[in-house]
Amino acid sequence: MKTPVYLNAMRAFEASARHQSFSGAADELSVTPAAVGQLVRGLEDWLGTSLFVRGTGGRARLVPTEVAERALPDIRAGFDRLSLGLERLKEGSANGVLTVTVSPAFAAKWLLPRIERFQTACPDTDVRLDTSLKLLDFLTQGIDIGVRYGAGTWPGLTAEKLLDEEIYPVCSPRLSKRTKWREPRELARETLIHDLSVDSQAGFASWSAWFANAGVQKAAASRGMKINNSAAVLQAAIDGQGIALARSVMAHDDIAAGRLVRLLPSISFNSSLAYYVVYRPERANLPRLAAFRDWLMREARKARAR
Repeated sequence: MKTPVYLNAMRAFEASARHQSFSGAADELSVTPAAVGQLVRGLEDWLGTSLFVRGTGGRARLVPTEVAERALPDIRAGFDRLSLGLERLKEGSANGVLTVTVSPAFAAKWLLPRIERFQTACPDTDVRLDTSLKLLDFLTQGIDIGVRYGAGTWPGLTAEKLLDEEIYPVCSPRLSKRTKWREPRELARETLIHDLSVDSQAGFASWSAWFANAGVQKAAASRGMKINNSAAVLQAAIDGQGIALARSVMAHDDIAAGRLVRLLPSISFNSSLAYYVVYRPERANLPRLAAFRDWLMREARKARAR
């Protein structure tokens, strides 16, 4: 068996074992189930042994044989080393493509309005932006660096704090002029806009938490409009749909531009979560990654100084 086919067959075998089906492996590898099956059978012929105990029926799971099960950890480690080796070949200069992952809302409200300054400073580095709310696997998905929102701990990643965050209510200037709120409890009578983008994460600030912090007990804080994108939450407030509980990093530019008004500024509520620059520690010295990381930190210092 030729080496390229051998590597493809090993990849097909490993994916099939992980998904316990040829169809699951085919979806991951962007080929047909028949192609995956052919690669695995070719590998079995070359090795002279079966790799799976095949059940009966169209939906039967593929179960690796005992020998195959023992070999899988080494095969997976080998693919990881190959990926690292390929990355090392690309680390020679600051030039090239830098893959960055951020949430869609952080991209829209913070990163994209500033990214031109990085491109001016590093014109030979092309940024490929991967916007996702999922916790992507940096190694297998080719991610160089990202910005994540949370408590600062993600296994396998170095995390450097970028921006702390304050939580406060905002609304459109038109709505602010129409109604004057003097007490926090008065907001509970209005249409509240809820951010569901990361509300399942421990420590994510909710309207209930904000009212409790403001000393308002038993406020009807669960009613209103619910949106699973932080940028859309702010846009709904800009459009006059109600009062949003804003995250300061997201809302800063809209408030500065007069599109939003902060309400009851005397009430302070700091989030226990923050934004972090994250990357794999073995990639820390990649020149284009270091340049982007340092640029993010400079931009954060500018934002805090205003």
